Amino acid sequence: MGIATGLGLLRSLAIYHGNPFRAAAQRRFLSQFVRPGDLAFDIGAHVGSRSRLLSRLGARVVALEPQPHCAAVIARLLPQVALVEKAAGRAEGRTTLHISRRHPTVSSVSAGWIDDVAQTDGFRHVRWDQRIEVDVTTLDRLIAEHGIPAFCKIDVEGAEVDILAGLSHPIPTLSLEYLPETPDRARAALAELMRNGDYCFNFVQGEGHGLAGPWMDAPSLLSGLRRQGDIYARLV
Repeated sequence: MGIATGLGLLRSLAIYHGNPFRAAAQRRFLSQFVRPGDLAFDIGAHVGSRSRLLSRLGARVVALEPQPHCAAVIARLLPQVALVEKAAGRAEGRTTLHISRRHPTVSSVSAGWIDDVAQTDGFRHVRWDQRIEVDVTTLDRLIAEHGIPAFCKIDVEGAEVDILAGLSHPIPTLSLEYLPETPDRARAALAELMRNGDYCFNFVQGEGHGLAGPWMDAPSLLSGLRRQGDIYARLV
């Protein structure tokens, strides 16, 4: 492991595993979506912080993470989690993963998303300085192997539409990362999701631990989004 990769992993571990008070608040928040014995998917698990919280709620967790060093962290810290060292997409196969060794949390299989955000204020300091080929699975394949999850978290830096295109089953509750720099991608992702069922939506700002307000339809949600955070979708 190189110095840049090691520093990036240490940074991620400090951010996502180093604050027990934030972890406790997030666990309380997630408990409204996940009960003991439920199945949960963590798509884009990174260093496993969300997988850890879901597991502590008693969920059976399937964690998808294509970055080898991040996957190794999950395997070491969370042996109870079913780890799948692949990316997700619209079809099974292979793809190129663009890795930021200093900022592995923004590594992505979407070259178009990287082009969209690379010159924005929040990403000017990021360099995607390594490429590797990784295997790709689909949500439908994961469901065939593990079952339909009660909750699915998707945090994949621009690949949301492709991942949801590989889903043909309604999932009761999902979360999707939102960036104000890429509103068209969020709109397309919600349209793709709604092929499989009627959903209502909510939002958590930044690293917050509470919903922004009442559940609403997609146009109402999208018209009010101004800050980075997570979109939550719930079957009606």
